[in-house]
Amino acid sequence: MPEYLIVALRTVLSFLVLFSLARILGKKQISHLTFFDYVIGIVIGDMASTLALDIEMKIRNGLIGIVIYTLFSIIIAYGAIKSFKFRDLVESSPSILVKNGKIMEKSLFKHKLTYDDLMNGLREKDAFNLSEVEMAILETNGQISVMKKPEYQSLTPKDLGLSMEEDHAPSLVIIDGTLLEKRLNYLGYTRKWLLEEIKKQGASKIEDVFLAQINSNGKVYVDLYKDDMKVQQEKHKQELSTNLRNAQIEIEAMAFRTKDKNAKKMYFNQSIELDEMIKKLNPYLSLSQK
Repeated sequence: MPEYLIVALRTVLSFLVLFSLARILGKKQISHLTFFDYVIGIVIGDMASTLALDIEMKIRNGLIGIVIYTLFSIIIAYGAIKSFKFRDLVESSPSILVKNGKIMEKSLFKHKLTYDDLMNGLREKDAFNLSEVEMAILETNGQISVMKKPEYQSLTPKDLGLSMEEDHAPSLVIIDGTLLEKRLNYLGYTRKWLLEEIKKQGASKIEDVFLAQINSNGKVYVDLYKDDMKVQQEKHKQELSTNLRNAQIEIEAMAFRTKDKNAKKMYFNQSIELDEMIKKLNPYLSLSQK
């Protein structure tokens, strides 16, 4: 068999093995990886690439090495979950860099951090002055967590005695013209209701929509494949809203011009009815519905 075919087949095998082991190891955000996680990832990746390119290496030997490293990683991860002492041994523990507004020089030296490293971490947390910092902690993943002094912390609605409506994460219900019907039903909405909502924003059918998202208040954000459809409809909405207001102004002007009491009363009543109708239509004509 030609050498390039052997390399291709070994590469495919290496990729499949690496993909499978990555799924077994579980998901972890890059920002949450510890130094040990980085080292294990680099070693396993290097072994996988060697397995793919070094045709003199037996496939069995390469797989054994990758699997053993993966098993050790899993064992250590479970050990860290079950035992605090073991977790402290393999991942260390968070260290205090600033306490009561004072820098812990020994902690900086222990973790080989400079003053610039500390200030950079503080600035990332919007703490530009050391006088604002109550406590700063170096986490096991290398990130710096900052707690500001009470007088420098941001106000919350609770601090002001305001009650806020409970908010939930928004959910995508249409992706690339495809309706996620199970998710829509889980949120308590129907296909018919959603179709009416997207029509208000320029779509004629679900396939016209690139993305649609529903927030906790039931408001729908729609992004269309053809944005000019939405722009054109919004222009018509604005024109209709303007025409209705102009009609109301004209009716009121006629009421002021006429001297007939009955006609004056009729014009004012018509103006009030038109005003109520405009208020009902406003949610559908407002440009904020984009």
